[in-house]
Formats: sequence, structure tokens, C-alpha cells
Amino acid sequence: MITLKEGDKAPEFTTADQDGKTVSLSGFKGKKVVLYFYPKDDTPGCTAESCNLRDNYSVLQKQGYEVLGVSADNEKSHRKFADKYKLPFRLLADTNKEIINSYGVWGEKKFLGKKYMGIMRTTFIIDEKGIIKEIIKEVETKKHTEQILGS
Repeated sequence: MITLKEGDKAPEFTTADQDGKTVSLSGFKGKKVVLYFYPKDDTPGCTAESCNLRDNYSVLQKQGYEVLGVSADNEKSHRKFADKYKLPFRLLADTNKEIINSYGVWGEKKFLGKKYMGIMRTTFIIDEKGIIKEIIKEVETKKHTEQILGS
């Protein structure tokens, strides 16, 4: 359950991306970050969301944003997903769910009447100083860039 709120300092993290390169939030000081959490590589909603961000990546960059995707998938899965859909941004492997838990996006979900635990699709907009400016909990996968830039 998300306990973070707008105005909070974004929790620091360090993990590997789809290329095995180390990524830390502190490495983005001075830049705005779109940190989006998604349930699973190469699933319909996650693909729609990631491709929307891909299609609008240059617009987001012109606005000063770096885009980072996070799921519990491993580096190999992320590499395959990024290659398949030509994703130009980094996908972060959080197989031990440390980042997922520190941002509070692991929780109970429902699908077809069944309850289970999983990643709640959520996006955090983080400013140049590492402060959370906005939390998007109701992500529209096919219009996600509009939601981000509308903030």
C-alpha cells in the first residue's frame, strides 16, 4: 500500500537495468524522472503503457524527463521486452522487490474475482531535487504520457 505522498523525498535505490548496468536514483539529480511501476514484461497493459511512453519519449525528454520502468522481472526478461518493442529507456530489474516495497506498490489485486498479490500499476513523477511531485495511481495505459504531461 502506497504510503508515500506528494512532497515526500523519493526513496533512493540502486539496481540493474536490462543491460546489467547499475542504476541509482541519485544518478538523476538535476533531472526530472518518470518512475513507472508495471506488473509484468510483455503483457497487454504493460506493453500498451511502455509503447505509449516509447512513442512519446522525445516529447518527454524535451520536457526534461528521464523515464525508468520497474517490475519484478529479471534483466534477461527486460532485455527481451525492450528489444521486442524498441523501448529507448531503461527497465529496472527488481526481482527481490526492494524498490517495489519501498515505493509501496506491492499489494492485493483482483482479476476475474480472484484476489492475489502483485504490483499495482503506479507512476511517480520526481523532480530535479528528488522530491515526489505527483503519484499517478489510475494509469491509463494508452494515454499515459498525456497523464504525465498534464501534471
